[in-house]
Amino acid sequence: MSKGSDLALTLEFQMRALRIAGYEREFRFWEGRKHRFDYAWPKIKLAVEVEGGVHIRGRHTRGTGFIKDCEKYNEAAILGWTVIRVHTNSIKDGTGVLSVKRALDAVERRVKR
Repeated sequence: MSKGSDLALTLEFQMRALRIAGYEREFRFWEGRKHRFDYAWPKIKLAVEVEGGVHIRGRHTRGTGFIKDCEKYNEAAILGWTVIRVHTNSIKDGTGVLSVKRALDAVERRVKR
């Protein structure tokens, strides 16, 4: 996701509408690496990744980009992160932000135990 991309701005607008707050943008979660999450709640280790360009062979669906994403998401899992991936269609139809809300609620409940 590039800073200020249309998809990201749409998702942020949707999150604000649902009163989803407390996230950090472009959060670097892996020391010594440039990998960042598009949105993150570091205290509860929840991240959201915006996956654009899936229908136009964008970065996330081409060889090197896909491999780097696998490495990033595997390391996130090893470090205990929950990563929610939202794509163009899910942002446009609103199901992506609902997934973010459900994940946030679930992770917060799990952390409180």
